[in-house]
Amino acid sequence: PLDAPRRIYHYAFATDHEAAAADREAVGALALAHGVLAPDPGARFHYFIFADWRLRWEQHSEFTTYSWSTGVGADIPFAHADPFKAGEISFKPPGVLIVATQLCVVDGARSVEELASYFNSQSLCVVCVEDRDAQVLTDFAVDAYGFTRMLIRGKALPRFEAGRLAQRVLEIETYRTMALLGLPLARQVSPQLANMERELSGITEALNEAHDMRVNYLLLKRLSDLLASGQALSTRTAFRFDASRAYRALVKNRLSQLQERREGQYVTISEFLNARLDPAIETCNAVEARQTRFSAQVERATDLMRTGITLEMERQNSALLEEMNRRTRLQMRLNRIVQGITIAGLAYFLTGLFSFIAKGLKAAGA
Repeated sequence: PLDAPRRIYHYAFATDHEAAAADREAVGALALAHGVLAPDPGARFHYFIFADWRLRWEQHSEFTTYSWSTGVGADIPFAHADPFKAGEISFKPPGVLIVATQLCVVDGARSVEELASYFNSQSLCVVCVEDRDAQVLTDFAVDAYGFTRMLIRGKALPRFEAGRLAQRVLEIETYRTMALLGLPLARQVSPQLANMERELSGITEALNEAHDMRVNYLLLKRLSDLLASGQALSTRTAFRFDASRAYRALVKNRLSQLQERREGQYVTISEFLNARLDPAIETCNAVEARQTRFSAQVERATDLMRTGITLEMERQNSALLEEMNRRTRLQMRLNRIVQGITIAGLAYFLTGLFSFIAKGLKAAGA
């Protein structure tokens, strides 16, 4: 539940499993230091009351959020610097800061036009919510204090509805930021993928001209290395691209829950986000499709290369076997010739021997 006026500072930090465990201990220590109940072991959500400040702490799979709120000094929107840097609040950041949002909740005393002066008119979004009992204003721009500004203007908005609405708009900003994390990665790997595609093209051209087995083996080695590089690149991007799509779906879900309606001629939050998130997700999808196509092309080229090498080896083996058969036939012919010569020589020798013996016997008888 929230009362107006209220200023809320929402931080999201990137946390892995180890950082999340350390953060849970730090939050427990923070609670004990202020004499309040600490989260249960393994808890992923807790609500604290520290004097004038309230803290909503929540852990997610990739990040942890700290949402600090107070009614002190909340009459004038966005009049305060970062309360963490100013020493108004104290906690141990559990990881790299990825989201910093200042949300102001005000009553309906001031018009939308007056409140719009706190935002960049070039990107200002204004929508009606809660059956037009409230308006949400934001420009999704970072101000001089490092925060994205958001504002809820409520006309006698019930406390629980105000709290639920604040949670939704903060989740929209958090999930929007997380959904966009895939875009820098897509832009980063795209040139690497282009280089690999050019290398594959060069190898494919070389395959058409290679007739030497040693060259073919070298090309096959290059293809194997290229396939491994492509798979490593896909592994590197798969989680981030899947996560970006999942966070985009969460943004759509929260927008549908918001049930926004157009306020005058202002751009709606959905229109603004669709114009930025959809191209980012499409870029991630396009890079992912290129990776899939590249891996398939390398696998086909590798299969063709191996088939060619196998056929060439079979041809060489067949030629070698034919040569061995030819030599065997020649050897058999030589053996028959030698055998014939040996028999003829032996017959000639025996004939001469018998003739010599006969002549000797005849001479002896004379």
